[in-house]
Amino acid sequence: MRPQAVSRREQLKIYNRALVLQTALDLFSSHGFHAVSMHRIAEESGFSIGTLYKFFKDKENLYSALINDYAGKFKDELVSALEKPGDEVERIRAYVATKGRIFENNRPMLRLYFAETRNASFDFKSSLELELRSMYDEILQKLAAVFQRGIRLGLLRRVMEPYYLAVAVDSLTNSFLFLWLEDPDKHPYKQNVKTIMRLVFENLLVSPGEKKAAERQPRKIK
Repeated sequence: MRPQAVSRREQLKIYNRALVLQTALDLFSSHGFHAVSMHRIAEESGFSIGTLYKFFKDKENLYSALINDYAGKFKDELVSALEKPGDEVERIRAYVATKGRIFENNRPMLRLYFAETRNASFDFKSSLELELRSMYDEILQKLAAVFQRGIRLGLLRRVMEPYYLAVAVDSLTNSFLFLWLEDPDKHPYKQNVKTIMRLVFENLLVSPGEKKAAERQPRKIK
């Protein structure tokens, strides 16, 4: 009986924490981070202020948890895209498309982050970005590994180090996504996925003829 009771309490705690974070996101998105108090978040989420402080020590801690929770979900989705069945080019296409879906489905969260993080105190911003940078680098390393496999299998040319290819692709998708955030109607991201892929692979893809010629050549002994 005891372990089951503990499990129910844990589930309730997880649910209540998620409810607080969603309420905070709604309020921050509508009014801005600095205009919303912990008392307002407690009131809107149906908890006492004391209960709220059991979850988060202050508003900055709550905001950091909100950002990092979403960043963790985004990372999992992007890594999953890079592990999909298919060749390396298809996995990179899945990555580019998935990143667009993440932005489309989480616009309030992303607008909040870009609008408010720049206004955070130096210490808070530094600690937040340290965790985000760790997640971001993990994604880049996974993307770089896909490029590395594509090069090793003879699908892609080695025009630069795989890690820098990953950085270039991610920066390119970000540029198109920021355009979309500013004006979704004028710059629809879904329609630009093909453009991004063409820009990325125009000089990277090894043609079937080149691949056959390379296979016919004797391997050099190193």
